[in-house]
Amino acid sequence: MFSMDRPIAGDRSRSALRLTCALVVLLVLTCIAGLAVGAAGTSLWSALGDLTAGRELSLRDKVVLWEIRAPRVLMGVLVGASLAVSGAVLQGLFRNPLADPGIVGVSAGASLGAVAAIVLGASLPFATVLGTWLVPVAAFLGAWCATLLLYRIATRAGRTSVATMLLAGIALTALAMALTGLLVYMADDAQLRDFTFWNMGTLAGATWSKISVAALLILLPLSAAPFLASGLNGLALGEAAASHIGIPVQRLKFGAILIVAAATGAAVAVSGGIGFVGIVVPHLLRLASGPDHRFLLPNAALLGASLLLMADLLSRMIIAPAELPIGIITAILGGPFFLFILLRQRGIVDL
Repeated sequence: MFSMDRPIAGDRSRSALRLTCALVVLLVLTCIAGLAVGAAGTSLWSALGDLTAGRELSLRDKVVLWEIRAPRVLMGVLVGASLAVSGAVLQGLFRNPLADPGIVGVSAGASLGAVAAIVLGASLPFATVLGTWLVPVAAFLGAWCATLLLYRIATRAGRTSVATMLLAGIALTALAMALTGLLVYMADDAQLRDFTFWNMGTLAGATWSKISVAALLILLPLSAAPFLASGLNGLALGEAAASHIGIPVQRLKFGAILIVAAATGAAVAVSGGIGFVGIVVPHLLRLASGPDHRFLLPNAALLGASLLLMADLLSRMIIAPAELPIGIITAILGGPFFLFILLRQRGIVDL
């Protein structure tokens, strides 16, 4: 007899909810670790002890904890969540676990905008007005221009072809990387070092002023992403079947690309090139709790934030007091995982 208290066979919603609770705990722990660990030697626990005892923090503790570590942790949460959710949305849209914001030209467009700002510098419009914001703004505009061009190429007679979008994304990425290489060739040593460090990704430049802007640009698309969940679930059946069950497929595609462009463009603009988060996180979650986007998207935000904070901790600890670019850490972890997905799809690895 059917019971409302008994889960339907194949329903993994309860395991997904349990995973959500575990990921919330993991995120809290990684945030605490991000505040507690650093080359400065300032202790979070002694600072909390001073506060609970009514003693005022020293100027050094205030600067290290509030002006350096706290913005960095919050920026890591925002960037990690945006990259992971963007990857999950694109994988649902393309119905391919290898999809990533990098394959549709968003990251390459951001890199082109950043290197143009670094190399051309003062010759760009509004360079003097933007000041230190020139590179992030240029990266964000580069990501958006690449996305709009991609959508324009892939859309014909009011319908967007996912296959054309994928192929055009590969072509636009190649073109953007070629132009980036040309600008790098023109750069002097100082400009080349600036771009190289930016392109490998870092959270070291996080400030409260950057977070105030990044939070707005990232949280808006992230808050809109869950509204795509039902449509992405239906799209897994194919575009024709999704249309038959009442899903506005064209509007879904437009919304998905818009969300990915806004979230990824803002994340890359403030942190530089950080790869593989958008591939690794959604795939791990699908293995753990299934492909239901109602749970996959929020869990991707939680795990992406935690994963990036853990990578940032490693980047600060490996060669302390110096630090590695965080993009190197995510590439070392994500590269083998990407190969694992490829081998698993071809049946060479069975896990």
